[in-house]
Amino acid sequence: MAATVRLVFLGCGDAFGSGGRLNTCFHVAAPSARFLIDCGASSLVALHRAGLTTDDVDAILISHFHGDHYGGLPVLLLEAAKHRQRQRPLTIVTPAGGEQRTRDLMEVMYPGSSGVVDELDVRFVPYAAHQPLELEGFSVTAFPVIHSDAALSHGLRISVNDRVIGFSGDTCWTDELIGIADGADLMICECNFFDTVTPIHVDYRTLARHLPELKAGRIILNHLGEEMLTHLERVELECAYDGMAVEL
Repeated sequence: MAATVRLVFLGCGDAFGSGGRLNTCFHVAAPSARFLIDCGASSLVALHRAGLTTDDVDAILISHFHGDHYGGLPVLLLEAAKHRQRQRPLTIVTPAGGEQRTRDLMEVMYPGSSGVVDELDVRFVPYAAHQPLELEGFSVTAFPVIHSDAALSHGLRISVNDRVIGFSGDTCWTDELIGIADGADLMICECNFFDTVTPIHVDYRTLARHLPELKAGRIILNHLGEEMLTHLERVELECAYDGMAVEL
């Protein structure tokens, strides 16, 4: 079967840019839709490095409200409005309260800039856990995960052109990952540590024990911290790198 969905890891690093990697941001291109999964602070740089612009994005999905996952929205929206004079609609899918958080972040980063949201044809769509959202050209279901209550952390399961992409978001091990991965063509799972166990991130040894429960066609590790990067020769699972492209 010819591949119809292409995912590029524009950024796959942790919050601290370990190994020089950019913040989390994936670009998905399919016949029915083009969208970003997360939009970390470095996302506009990552788009340009890949030869893409904000014109190549119809929607943005946000897993949670941490800067390395949604902190790129202010500059992306400013670039779309001021540099490219975007006219096409843009859908931003977030946990509850996404519009206000985005406006507040814009005011902190660029005082007086939040009016750009009104200049653009932006639609903020909130999601609720386990409630499928049907959007233009794709659907998404959010799963609550264990990372930060204040950031409203979720994993995402996305269906586009008969392909399914699972994304853990940031989380320690939770059985919700089983549902996110179930039957997915691709499961992107965070793995910040190798053997250090924390209550907010997955470590490789824990993930390896649960691997038989993740019934996805392909699993790629993301959000690698310094500890993971220094143990890559001991990691048997596939690991993402900035610029990596996957066809489904």
